[in-house]
Amino acid sequence: MNRMKLSFRWYGEDDKVTLENIRQIPGMHTIVTAVYDVPPGEVWPMSSIESLKKQIEGAGLHFEVVESIPVHEDIKLGKPGRDKYIENYCENIRRVAAAGVKCICYNFMPVFDWTRTQLDHELADGSTSLVYYQEQVDAVNPLRSDSDLTLPGWDSSYSREQLKEIVAQYQAMTEEDLWGNLKYFLERVIPVAASCNVNMAIHEDDPCWSIFGLPRIITCEENLDRFLKLVDEPQNGITLCTGSLGCSCRNDVERMAGKYASQGRIHFVHMRNVKVLDNGFEERAHLSECGSLDMYGIMKALYDNGFCGYIRPDHGRMIWGETGRPGYGLYDRALGATYLNGLWEAIEKGAEKK
Repeated sequence: MNRMKLSFRWYGEDDKVTLENIRQIPGMHTIVTAVYDVPPGEVWPMSSIESLKKQIEGAGLHFEVVESIPVHEDIKLGKPGRDKYIENYCENIRRVAAAGVKCICYNFMPVFDWTRTQLDHELADGSTSLVYYQEQVDAVNPLRSDSDLTLPGWDSSYSREQLKEIVAQYQAMTEEDLWGNLKYFLERVIPVAASCNVNMAIHEDDPCWSIFGLPRIITCEENLDRFLKLVDEPQNGITLCTGSLGCSCRNDVERMAGKYASQGRIHFVHMRNVKVLDNGFEERAHLSECGSLDMYGIMKALYDNGFCGYIRPDHGRMIWGETGRPGYGLYDRALGATYLNGLWEAIEKGAEKK
């Protein structure tokens, strides 16, 4: 019987959502976390990794997924110093594997991680969510002006001048250049991951199109096919993020879930519902009717094609007066986890009766 492993992202001791909170969600199996106080490209102290493991297992949960080990920009840009950072990355794989980690989620997005134009947009029911409106992106030049546009990891990681310099370097690259740098990275890290029995799971670009003229390549089925062939090994897989792919009508997420699960190349799933608009998208409650995605259909495609990896409710709304890290409160993600549990049980028992 294929059984998914329900997981939940936790940002460590400073997270308002505690391990005690998370352990009370029915069916919870795995904590998804990382070492957050080490700069990208550096080696994680074994003491920090062991501390996470001790806290998580002390709460009766498993420490089996890391999200993320960041890929240094020099690797993405193909700079001469990338080999040093790749070796550090390989050492991090070895270290988390020694602590029992089975899956590493990462991305290859230039400069910016997930991009939204507002983190507290009020929906009709009074909850707030993360949204992306294209006209707000078009009205802002992040290199020249301060704005309300939130680009996670930007303000804290780069000065304005540093940002200008690194964006200019990416704008001088083509998508083919980025593909080449990704292949170079994979050819070195996947053998290490395989030797450590760790699955590498790339996260799609979020959203799945170019922003500010920067190349983005993990965006659609055609490109995922190409990605998986770069190093055609089972450890080289994907994090199927329904929201990142589903914000574009060109992506049939249900079909992709079935296809890549049948190939054994989905190692991690982020389940999130979005409402696709003419000018962007809004993140919504997990229930299918609240957005544009058929959450039941996606879960059934995973089940029918043998998925037995890790899955977590992704970004939640803020509900019931909760405040905290945008997208990562307790209440709506806990509701999402329970919904996913219910879908899986119904699909599972329905299959047993056939």
